[in-house]
Amino acid sequence: MTGAADPGAGAPAVRALRAGASAVLVEVADGAQAQALHAELERRRAAGALGAVAEVVPAARTVLVDGLADPRAFAADVVRWQVPPLPPAAADTVELPVRFDGPDLAEVAALWGMSPAGVAETVAGTGFRVAFCGFAPGFGYLTGLPPELAVPRRASPRTAVPPGSVGLAGPYAGVYPRSSPGGWQIVGTTDAVLWDTGRDPAALLAPGTAVRFRDVGRAARQDVRLPGMR
Repeated sequence: MTGAADPGAGAPAVRALRAGASAVLVEVADGAQAQALHAELERRRAAGALGAVAEVVPAARTVLVDGLADPRAFAADVVRWQVPPLPPAAADTVELPVRFDGPDLAEVAALWGMSPAGVAETVAGTGFRVAFCGFAPGFGYLTGLPPELAVPRRASPRTAVPPGSVGLAGPYAGVYPRSSPGGWQIVGTTDAVLWDTGRDPAALLAPGTAVRFRDVGRAARQDVRLPGMR
């Protein structure tokens, strides 16, 4: 079943698609709306307004709601919700110590028109938020950088990116929780464990989590400015 928001209401269309016997996939216009909807769903779930919902899973422009007692009724209702703007991140912030020593640091610096040290200062000075998780267990897609700092993925992905690699791709930042192929621009390294099955929860990062990168190599790093760079 599909529902859609009233186009005359002035808000971008929202679609609700049945996904199996007890789930609904809600499609929205962009990542900001997906994060706001996810936060509102979690608020309503905590208040007991969603019944025994099993999972609320955000993605880039969708949120999957599973475990609905009446998915048909939910699909008809959710497209009419007035979802408030994304609230501030929780006070607790996950801080990840990072050495800005990645093989793509100079390339990102050139794209941003600044020195490698400037990239480190920019990333470390940004308050990030986990928009959604995916790709690999424990991998969070972090938003927070301004749109003009979006960077392209590598033309040739690496066959193996080491665990703890801090990367940038499009509007996102992220940390590889384990060795895997990948095409993100690697700007640093962290020793933080992003995924540990012996920990509860196993994932260090979850949707909505506030994240900061702490530059642990700043004192030892020499700021070498290239000609023409600010």
